[in-house]
Amino acid sequence: MARSPETSVGRIPIVGVQPSLEEGRWPARAVVGEAVPITATIFREGHDAEGATVVVTRPDGRRERLPMPLHDWGTSLYRAAFIPRHEGLHHFRVEAWSDPVATWLHAAEVKIHAGVDVQLMLDEGVAILTRALTEVRRAPAKQALLEQAIAALTDGRLAPEARLAPASSPELKAVLTAAPLRDWVTTSREYPLLIQREKALVSAWYEIFPRSEGAKQNKRTGEWTSGTFATAAKRLPGIADMGFDVVYLTPIHPIGATHRKGRNNSLKAEPGDPGSPYAIGAAEGGHDALHPELGTMRSFKAFVKRAREVGLEVALDVALQCSPDHPWVTEHPEWFTTRLDGTIAYAENPPKKYQDIYPLNFDNDPEGIYHAIRDMLEVWIQAGVTLFRVDNPHTKPLTFWERLLREIAEAHPEVIFLSEAFTRPAMMHTLAKIGFHQSYTYFTWRQNAEEMGEYLEEVSGDASFYMRPNFWPTTHDILTPDMQHGGPAIFRMRAVLAATGAPSYGIYTGYEFVENVPRPGVEEQIDNEKYEFKPRDWADADRYGIATLLRTLNQARRDHVALRRLRGLRVHPTTNPQLLCFTRHVPAAESPTGTSDTVIVIVSFDPHHVQSGVVSLDLAAVGIEDDARLTVDDLVGGATYTWGKDFFVRLDPAVSLSHVAVVRHT
Repeated sequence: MARSPETSVGRIPIVGVQPSLEEGRWPARAVVGEAVPITATIFREGHDAEGATVVVTRPDGRRERLPMPLHDWGTSLYRAAFIPRHEGLHHFRVEAWSDPVATWLHAAEVKIHAGVDVQLMLDEGVAILTRALTEVRRAPAKQALLEQAIAALTDGRLAPEARLAPASSPELKAVLTAAPLRDWVTTSREYPLLIQREKALVSAWYEIFPRSEGAKQNKRTGEWTSGTFATAAKRLPGIADMGFDVVYLTPIHPIGATHRKGRNNSLKAEPGDPGSPYAIGAAEGGHDALHPELGTMRSFKAFVKRAREVGLEVALDVALQCSPDHPWVTEHPEWFTTRLDGTIAYAENPPKKYQDIYPLNFDNDPEGIYHAIRDMLEVWIQAGVTLFRVDNPHTKPLTFWERLLREIAEAHPEVIFLSEAFTRPAMMHTLAKIGFHQSYTYFTWRQNAEEMGEYLEEVSGDASFYMRPNFWPTTHDILTPDMQHGGPAIFRMRAVLAATGAPSYGIYTGYEFVENVPRPGVEEQIDNEKYEFKPRDWADADRYGIATLLRTLNQARRDHVALRRLRGLRVHPTTNPQLLCFTRHVPAAESPTGTSDTVIVIVSFDPHHVQSGVVSLDLAAVGIEDDARLTVDDLVGGATYTWGKDFFVRLDPAVSLSHVAVVRHT
């Protein structure tokens, strides 16, 4: 039913349609196979019944119609779950309608039972079901059920309740749910829904500095020989064996010499110091060039090919800044900010100073800068890079990102962008809305059970339709106080939280060795790999069992769809504030296997003492009866437990600070 200019809600009001980003200003997002809950508040005057349908238009123009059942009578909330099978831009709308069959059936059941207007109700049923038979197309077998119900209503040999019974049967209700008789159909507006490949939501990243992989120091002279793409490629099978599917490379471009940083961020570089790879640009080239010590474009493509052979995709760091030696500085000085004294302003984040880099000024020749960056990304896409980790995107205009991400998506929909923006929520959320597939988060700084529980519920809530978190326990820039002082136990626990708390997470190389000594006064490692070569003895990588744990966690993520979804998380109360319990649950109707999947995660935030307490599970939240006894298999500890609604746990840091318990289905 079309709305007249004088009305805004339609004959059957539809309000609050979700998912919607500012009424369709940007598309909500999901990935292939991820159930998308579509909801709307629908109601009408009086006591007649209403119904609802979701209509989804696929990118090829074909339409799917989904029944949208009433989810909560008190709030008039209707809900359907759409499981997309195709990538691309979809659109959906909600149709609300008056339900004459349900209206009649409710009245008939009440009145016939009370002996009121019995024949009249039976006759009205014949008329309404005849309409349902003749006005709506169905398969012959479905139509036969309607014909049988009509015949029963007219069979005077039967008692009234028996005449009504076929019309109220579950089988006929299912037929009318799938293909209902609809009066006064009202439609919502169309809402966009962008479906992307699964890796936009689900990924396990492993970060390396390529120059460190295979780097060697001459013991006699102290001089270093850089690792290369060829030596870094030797690490790829080990990374893949742990179950990671993305290998992320910090910048691989030429590094400037002017104001080069020395070890531990010293303002004076000693001879042989390699400098920060984020000081991009030298005589050999800029963002579209390779550091000559790493290798050539041919060897880089060989690295990408080898990564693919072992099941890894390659992610590349994009840091849109330039060393003073970058070709752009001399070719396009207008792309930078010139101070009153004539010097180019270097980067600052007070009190931090980055004397070795110049930030771009996107208000000076925005078209020139845009096309240079667009062309640079195309170089790496053509070389086989399918993911980009973008450094500090919040320091660049959103108009630039929205245009760039849209154009890249149109030409290369497989390419994924991860936003590294630690800033105000409004900026982080809007970066996601305009096109970033994933986002770094404040997961790292949530250092107790209460804060972490609140944060997990926040990121898996309303924002889940556009902002996909990527959890990192540490990075080359971040070493929080708990990681500095918690030893191997906290490193293991944080890996569990990252891998189970979000569908995407990342590990910075060396995590396996518990590299936890900070540089005095800052929350980052001493002898930081940003400023020096840092080869590691990978033969000793599992000394703390962390490599084995990562392998176990990544296998669990492959085996359990509940760990590959962002929504469906519930935090459960415990009697000990040091303990956090949450579940990840996918109901059978939304699971690719057709069976529900439930994982219970319990962690202790105390890496120094045994902690115990009682966990109280909200079993209804995971589709289980309150009095059920659960058999669970702990993937971390290897034990099997029987738990109920309330159960006792004891976590010893000498053994494990975590349970990752999979509920068995009998």
